[in-house]
Amino acid sequence: MKGKYHIIVQNNRLRYEFDIKRNITIIRGDSATGKTTLINMLSSAAALGESSGIDVICERPCRVLSGSDWQYILPNLHEQIIFLDEENHFIKTREFASAIKESDNYYVIITREDLPGLPYAVEEIYGIHTSGKYHDLKRTYNETYQIYSPEEFTLNVQPDTVIVEDSHSGYDFFKSICSDTGIICKSAQGKSNLKDTIRSTANTNTLIIADGAAIGSEMNELYQFMKHSPGLKCYLPESFEWIILKSGLIDGRTVQEILLHPEDYIESKTYFSWERYFTSILTQYTQGTYLSYTKKTLNKSFLHEKSKEAILNVMEGISFHKE
Repeated sequence: MKGKYHIIVQNNRLRYEFDIKRNITIIRGDSATGKTTLINMLSSAAALGESSGIDVICERPCRVLSGSDWQYILPNLHEQIIFLDEENHFIKTREFASAIKESDNYYVIITREDLPGLPYAVEEIYGIHTSGKYHDLKRTYNETYQIYSPEEFTLNVQPDTVIVEDSHSGYDFFKSICSDTGIICKSAQGKSNLKDTIRSTANTNTLIIADGAAIGSEMNELYQFMKHSPGLKCYLPESFEWIILKSGLIDGRTVQEILLHPEDYIESKTYFSWERYFTSILTQYTQGTYLSYTKKTLNKSFLHEKSKEAILNVMEGISFHKE
């Protein structure tokens, strides 16, 4: 399943209206913010139909998945938008993560807890904002999204230390950039190690570079770090491969169309996270060229002056030149 979907759930008193565009969307919020009401309305609409007085408007079927028999029900659901809430403890299990990995459904998970087993995007974490008697979705991390999302990053950052989430081509690139300018560059060796790497870093101006497409489960704690450490900033593009595609180094109108509306191209059954898709098309479009890309080891052509400049120009607001 792919594409962007507009969902309306309403009765004569309440209205929920929002869009989803990825296979995993997270809705967060404290008690009494309307999360349970949304689930209950969807359940009532499915059980009672028109007599429920609830309208569910969407191009795709929307339904709630719950109970201990979820493993038997899920394989029979296809190209639907499935809602789950935190009372279903199976959403935190490896079995659930494995079951939805190659699924052709979209999932909307309502939970206050982080779900480290799932690769969900920072941009797809929402809270429920109430305005009068109507509800819409408001991003939980408003400030973080405004500052750290790929589209809205405008900070004037001059780091003394850079922490890169991965240990492959992305790290190779930034390590080279930092070595040229005397900036310390570290690899966290994976998103789950970011917190420990931050703690072991001296109290300097530190920039974290991580894949926004899959780091949602770590964002709550990273945000707390940033609140208490003014010198700590994050740059969260979809992925390093996304930066390269965005740089214009790869010719082709199709690439730029994909970047404008990736949800129209990324099949959820094939790509568990968007980061994997961007890796796939970058590899595909550079195969057999001087910029041939592999994730494991960086092609040195990306370190040529013109290539470096194009990639760094995507990262608006970040300077790798120490004063």
